[in-house]
Amino acid sequence: MDGRDLVRSVRVIGSGRAARGVRAAWRRRRIDAAGLPRRGPERARVPGQVERAEPGPGGGVIRFSRSELRIMVAVNGAVFWGWDGATPGPSYALAGSGPEPDPRAVLEPDKDGGWRVVAERVTVVVSRNGAVEVCTPGGVVLRRELPPRWWEPVEGGVGRWMQRAEVAADARFFGLGGRASGPRLRDGSYRLWNTDPGGSFAPGDDPLYLTMPVQLVVADAGTHLMFYDTTWDGTVVLREGEEGAGSGHDRAGRCELRMDGGPLRCWVMVGPPARVLLTWASLTGAPALPPAWALGHQHARWGFGSEQEVRRIVAGYQERGLPLDAVHLDIDHYDDHRVFTVDRERFPKLPVLAEELRRDGIRLVSVVDPAVKAAPGDPVYDGGMAVDAFVRDASGRPVRGVVWAGESVYPDFTHPRVRQWWGGLYEERLEQGFAGFWHDMNEPVSFNAFGEPTLPRSARHALEGRGGDHREAHNVYGLCMARAGYEGLRELAPQERPFLFTRSGWAGMQRYGGTWSGDVATGWPGLRASLSLVLGLGLCGVPYSGPDVGGFDGSPSPELYLRWFQLGAYLPLFRTHASTRAGRREPWEFGSEVLEHARAALLERRRLLPYFVTLSHLARRTGGPYVRPVWWNAPEDRALRDCEDTFLLGDSLLVAPVLEAGADRRVVRLPRGRWYETTTERAYEGPGQVLVDAPLSRIPVFARAGAVLPVRGDTGLELETWAPAPGRTGGGLVIRDAGDGWDVPEMERYVSRRQGGRVAVTREGEDGVSEPEWPVRVRGLR
Repeated sequence: MDGRDLVRSVRVIGSGRAARGVRAAWRRRRIDAAGLPRRGPERARVPGQVERAEPGPGGGVIRFSRSELRIMVAVNGAVFWGWDGATPGPSYALAGSGPEPDPRAVLEPDKDGGWRVVAERVTVVVSRNGAVEVCTPGGVVLRRELPPRWWEPVEGGVGRWMQRAEVAADARFFGLGGRASGPRLRDGSYRLWNTDPGGSFAPGDDPLYLTMPVQLVVADAGTHLMFYDTTWDGTVVLREGEEGAGSGHDRAGRCELRMDGGPLRCWVMVGPPARVLLTWASLTGAPALPPAWALGHQHARWGFGSEQEVRRIVAGYQERGLPLDAVHLDIDHYDDHRVFTVDRERFPKLPVLAEELRRDGIRLVSVVDPAVKAAPGDPVYDGGMAVDAFVRDASGRPVRGVVWAGESVYPDFTHPRVRQWWGGLYEERLEQGFAGFWHDMNEPVSFNAFGEPTLPRSARHALEGRGGDHREAHNVYGLCMARAGYEGLRELAPQERPFLFTRSGWAGMQRYGGTWSGDVATGWPGLRASLSLVLGLGLCGVPYSGPDVGGFDGSPSPELYLRWFQLGAYLPLFRTHASTRAGRREPWEFGSEVLEHARAALLERRRLLPYFVTLSHLARRTGGPYVRPVWWNAPEDRALRDCEDTFLLGDSLLVAPVLEAGADRRVVRLPRGRWYETTTERAYEGPGQVLVDAPLSRIPVFARAGAVLPVRGDTGLELETWAPAPGRTGGGLVIRDAGDGWDVPEMERYVSRRQGGRVAVTREGEDGVSEPEWPVRVRGLR
């Protein structure tokens, strides 16, 4: 304990919870002192010189004097390589055992004693000293990984390692999970350790709840995604390149990755962004499909407090004609903060309330925390002890932490038996009438007065039977909890698609649900961070996410609240939420003007629900996010790569939120093509910048010329098409949800053509061309 820890302990020891946090921190420190191996002398190692190569499926093994490198090109185009005998599995990221090797990939000698693997979409070149280059089929280098370096304990144990890489001078970095300072990642250090920041966060705070060793790199020569498949704590240091630096030579962009342990193995995939995300989804699993109601507006608050308060809020929405699709109950509906319980005094008839709301088209969503109060007699605690469900320390005692319920224990979700037990507990939630689930505090969190706010690093985990400690299990704790909940719900309610989103997770979490921002700070920087998080997570393969509209803490000004609300109306998870210490988040609390403009945003979201349903099905089929950076279809456009305040919603819409106070106009950068401002129907030509009005009543939204998108009309589904430019055609896809079950709906393809002074829309399928069965509304035709 250093001086800062001592001062912090003295400062917080006044309250009972704080005192427990001090004890928990000291306990955590003692457990790690006894259970973690001591760091002793280390020896450094590099691969050495190449000695020979052995062809194998999809590539082969290249042996060096002090290491070996296994390379495999998969049938989906992804490239795997692993050092020191590492193989693709076991992996928490991969869906199943991973893809099959590509039999067409060939290992052959290269110049200067190196080797290369040649495949259809990529060539991987390995130098004689262990550098690895990822090249396009034309030979352009996208990424050069320098020979790795290991530091291994002389007496054995887990070693740490470092990998440095170079990319093109014009390259831009994206990804690494949920980063408030993104979506483009500037020069700096980014930690790979899921962390509760302990309060509301702003763009400068890092790390946050959900980190991933996933980089998407965009350059003139092409796009590639790089995934280092290890769950240990680590740090990524990025430095963007410079063109013409110094004596006129380009300075390459650089990435340095340092990991505390685990295998040095990675996957890389190259191609246009859409293909890269498709390959990533085929590798790590298709995104879970949310039920249609989860694409509407959802209202939450920590502190609803009672059934009467929930009814009051719902009545407020109904009396004012505001659409509402779900209400979320936070930990205050629990009995003494204990998970899978209900406070019977404040919520005496919760199933009745849930049924009443469902009849009005409103679902109840429950928060679920992983920590279980360590209290004999508590059914969840007793049940967990009976099946040996909880994480233990090196001496075999259950590890305890402090959370909302006080002294608590933590399920080991890395054990299949524990996941099955935990998944069965959701039966209680379903019986209470809940239709969706919100996983919180699952980094996991322990309220420690000093040190890391999580479990001891020496805590023991099953890790699917391999055994290990929290250093390896920490980053996948939330992922495994999501799997437990998702699989349990699939078994308990097999006819319904589970709705689940989680604060913490890891690569592959999209298989089980989505995520949200966590406790984003109320303020204009928090508003900007909200968009950054959604964009960055989408590029890591998590398409369903959104922020706490209005910010988690504080009281937003009417203007800030409205601008946040308007942005949220175009994001996948559209949820207002705040803490008990924050101001209200209902639209009518901010005055009549804000109420009217918020109603317009809600009604527009309701009108676009068929489009959001289509995007959700496309995300499941293709891995493509709903919310995309404006460079999505033109990554070679450098100006678009640097645009962070505008986004594409699918292929048809471009949204330009207002992110600054007092703005009633804003500059919007448009990609190539004709775009219509949807309110005025004025046409603009891209690429380039335009200055448009952004009054308090709306944010600028543009539709792509020729787009055909499904919307909700007065009598049901309608097709809205925007006139193609003269001599051009357009189109769009429509996927109608067949309900909240598992039926796979048909994908309908529509084409728009400009014929003189009119626009014709036809449906084109395997059986030929036909007229649409839905009314068609043409816009932008003058």
